[in-house]
Amino acid sequence: MITIFHNPRCSKSRQGLQLLENSGEEFTIKKYLEEKVTAKELKEVISKLEITPLQLVRKNEAIWKELFKGKTMSNDQIIEAMVAHPKLIERPIVIKNNKAVVGRPVENITNLIT
Repeated sequence: MITIFHNPRCSKSRQGLQLLENSGEEFTIKKYLEEKVTAKELKEVISKLEITPLQLVRKNEAIWKELFKGKTMSNDQIIEAMVAHPKLIERPIVIKNNKAVVGRPVENITNLIT
């Protein structure tokens, strides 16, 4: 099963969703700004992405710049920041089985589902 962490207001996320709709694959949509994301869930996603928590943070978001930029933070603290402020999570994220990609560029999704 495929899952997309989707933000309808994001053009890249909408492109990723469109790609999945056109693929014919079954998938579920997680609107992560509306549906709470847990620290456990984020840790699993980060593991599937094979990145560090900091690599999943949208560092240009005002929340990051105001509250966290320049601070020394552990991975768990970064994850907790994303749980508390889901706008900080890079998007879209597409998960298929034990692999995941950030859909920037959207071709990353194509590589995952084909």
